[in-house]
Amino acid sequence: MKNIILKSILSLGLLAGITACRKSDSPLTKVTPSNLDSIASNYYEQYLKLYPLDATSQGDTRYNDQLPINIDKDFISGEVAFYSSVQKQLENVDYEKLSDESKTVYDVLDYTLQDKIEAYAYHPEYIPFTQFSGLPLTFPLYGSGQGPQPFKTTQDYDNWLKRMEKFPEWMNAATENFREGINSKMVLPKKLVIKMIPQMRAPEIISIDLKTNIFYGPINNFPKGFTKAQKDQYTTLYKESVTKNIIPAYTRMGDFLEKEYLPKARDTDGYNSLPNGNDIYRYYVKSWTTTKYTPEEINKTGLQQVAMLRAEMEKVKQQVGFKGTLEEFISYVKTDPKAMPYKTSKEVLDAFNAILTKITPKLKTMFSVTPKTKFEIRQTEKFREASASAEYIQGTADGKRPGIFYVPLPDPSKFNVTSGMESLFLHEAIPGHHYQVSLQQENTKLPKFMRFGWFGAYGEGWAHYCETLGPEFGLYTDPYQKMGYLSDQMLRAVRLVVDTGLHTGKMTREDAIKYFLNNIAYDEAGATAEVERYMAMPGQALGYKIGSLRIRELREQYQKELGKKFSLAKFHDEILNQGCLPLDVLNRKMELWAKKQK
Repeated sequence: MKNIILKSILSLGLLAGITACRKSDSPLTKVTPSNLDSIASNYYEQYLKLYPLDATSQGDTRYNDQLPINIDKDFISGEVAFYSSVQKQLENVDYEKLSDESKTVYDVLDYTLQDKIEAYAYHPEYIPFTQFSGLPLTFPLYGSGQGPQPFKTTQDYDNWLKRMEKFPEWMNAATENFREGINSKMVLPKKLVIKMIPQMRAPEIISIDLKTNIFYGPINNFPKGFTKAQKDQYTTLYKESVTKNIIPAYTRMGDFLEKEYLPKARDTDGYNSLPNGNDIYRYYVKSWTTTKYTPEEINKTGLQQVAMLRAEMEKVKQQVGFKGTLEEFISYVKTDPKAMPYKTSKEVLDAFNAILTKITPKLKTMFSVTPKTKFEIRQTEKFREASASAEYIQGTADGKRPGIFYVPLPDPSKFNVTSGMESLFLHEAIPGHHYQVSLQQENTKLPKFMRFGWFGAYGEGWAHYCETLGPEFGLYTDPYQKMGYLSDQMLRAVRLVVDTGLHTGKMTREDAIKYFLNNIAYDEAGATAEVERYMAMPGQALGYKIGSLRIRELREQYQKELGKKFSLAKFHDEILNQGCLPLDVLNRKMELWAKKQK
């Protein structure tokens, strides 16, 4: 992450932030509480200039031609200075005079700034990307014509050409940063680097064939209005840019990773083996869970959850009359014909629609505020079905595009309900991600950084908590569906044990894969990919279960405290009405809500 100078940062619009930081050395004019809105609004405007791909993903097209080298030292120091300047502005807000809603806005912005600044103390730029995430993996999606980058006008086509032109600079900066990491002994495990090399050499990225290279998607699918001259012009320009900018950048990175980085990569699996690794991991645990829990506390919680869920799975095993061990039962349900009752895609989609029909009457008793954004269940498109997971793709804030629950069905006869069909629907669709994301986006009273913000512990925690509502919705009565729900819960519990085990040195990659397979009905390839994801993104996998447990704890606490005054619908509405929050901020918000109920 190197190679952009201050001049470029300032031209990005950071000037306002850095100037504000300098001004803050002198006495600032008192910022009144009502100005919290303008501080929050200005923060997000500047943030989108720093991270224009985020703007593109949100449908904000103003910076669609920009690709800053956001891993460069100078860029990072400018970014940190900007965050510090916003902190200085917040210090001048009279917190006590804010309304409860505004206090939450203040808390979220304050938390966000602190977290972003602290992250850079641990030099994440020394590992600019992994086999699981980072620009080299997402860039092809943007350039495919099937992702968030629009390709509807000549301006759109010109915008992407500019981004492709900057891409080699980003990759050169990444190479320099990997080298800095080697010098500081902050390197990835060899087992992950081996997976990254073929990613850089994937045929769909480095092929010169127009039909197979993903970056030629936009010229293979021109909009209807384009003239022959325009098509010819962009075909030439895109061929030139892909050949000159994209293919060499990926090829060079593949060669660098293989010849220079791999020999210097580490043989260990967890962050504990890095210099200052225990502190770095504790930071990631705090950042991803948005709590003060230690790795040791989370590990203990994970072990308790796994034991409890194994006991529940034993009951299901007995219910279906299976005679072997629990491990054998977990393996058996993967192939049991009773768990695969469907023959056609229509039957599977009808079954998901039947779940929605079944839970709809109960939704009215659990939520008094529901999204305006429409909802659809669709089969995943054929071109991406083979490698896709079931997922929720959010609708647009203006309601023009519905929220869509996608189900990949390459072979409907192999669709196994113990993969958690009912729990999957509650998590990915309704009331999980569809309610949470839609209500957040539709709430125009929220500042934009919160309308479009995301904290995994809350967002995934909410969706995972929604799985636990199954019995209240009348679901999980079928033993195979119950096993699917327990498997979904188990996956998130195992993550607590494995993530903390790997990064504190209690587990090796091989130990983690074995533990995973003993508790979850995955094949070895799936379990390996999961464990390597945790190795690449320490702490990320902890948020689901931690968030879910927190929401459940809050519910039980206030049901007990408020007695007859407790309304589940009001509780859910309050949890959701200001969007994604750090869990410790959610605690304070719900405490204030409970006082009002009394």
